[in-house]
Amino acid sequence: MDKKNTLQMIADISNSNGVSGFEDLVVDTIREHSQGLGTIKEDSLRNLYIYRKENKGNRITVQLDAHSDEVGFMVQAIRPNGTLQIIPIGGWVSSNIPAHRMWVRNAEGNYILGITASKPPHFMTESERKASLDINDITVDVGAVSKEEAVDKFKIRIGEPVSPDVTFEYLDEHDLMIGKSFDCRLGCASIISTLRELEGQELNVDIVGAAASQEEVGVRGATLTANVIKPDIAIVFEGCPADDTCVPAYEVQTAIKRGPMLRHIDARMITNPRYQRYALDLCKELNIPVQESVRKSGSTNGAAIHLSNKGVPTIVIGIPVRYAHTHYGISSYEDYVNGVKLACEILKRLDENIVKSF
Repeated sequence: MDKKNTLQMIADISNSNGVSGFEDLVVDTIREHSQGLGTIKEDSLRNLYIYRKENKGNRITVQLDAHSDEVGFMVQAIRPNGTLQIIPIGGWVSSNIPAHRMWVRNAEGNYILGITASKPPHFMTESERKASLDINDITVDVGAVSKEEAVDKFKIRIGEPVSPDVTFEYLDEHDLMIGKSFDCRLGCASIISTLRELEGQELNVDIVGAAASQEEVGVRGATLTANVIKPDIAIVFEGCPADDTCVPAYEVQTAIKRGPMLRHIDARMITNPRYQRYALDLCKELNIPVQESVRKSGSTNGAAIHLSNKGVPTIVIGIPVRYAHTHYGISSYEDYVNGVKLACEILKRLDENIVKSF
């Protein structure tokens, strides 16, 4: 895997704005980096499909999944003072939202700079200072002084997406990536890297990559991609929340720099135990670092895929992301590499008999 080109691809996909339902720029970027891998199609939800050029048809079909959307906001109303009232798209903790740069798409399709704002402490009552911040107390300020100016000069309108303004960085000395929407732009990049690594190789399966929209609002895109592809088996790539900074050491199951994470369960899927064990055993055989987790909450596109058609054995290869669902994530490039390596090794070995054994 060419590290320089891979990091540039991750940067391009991460930097693209794409709140759920508004994934257009992300899809365009994924399409650009997928050129030459096979036939590329889209559907009405802006799900992107990559049909591997080496596919033969009439074979076991593997779906490689990731989601293209990111958590963000939508303009709900424009207040008389020109600030923008917003609603969250996807899961946010309100205290993480204020005092950050944001991109607001306007009526002309341009992204203009704004700041998430709340009442300054100078004007708060004692009870307000002690109270938890509510999303209704947070606005986006683009600098307009009235609703009329916001509409006429800034071209703001309701229903438009608002995305964090963050630029990807790679810290070579520490092998760390810092940027936005690693959940799940690292997954989207993983699909492309996997297909690149397997380019020209003879396999016993056909592969379709799918960058699904609207995962953060209820795995909506994957509900459609699974019905279009009709896979026999699936690998879901996910930028999964790291727990190594927030739980006791003995509970840590998703740490950065310890390899990809394979989850046994989450709120909406019990992972196929035979497929899961196959992947874990393969990691042991090939000395691929891996982590196992048991999750009480959260979910992935696997929730929709594993229940589609007649049932689809599905595993989740998660790249740990510190501070997922905030403006900034921290991940290890080596974890990304090992996640792609695991997917490639599984795909090299899969055949009809193995899939039936799951």
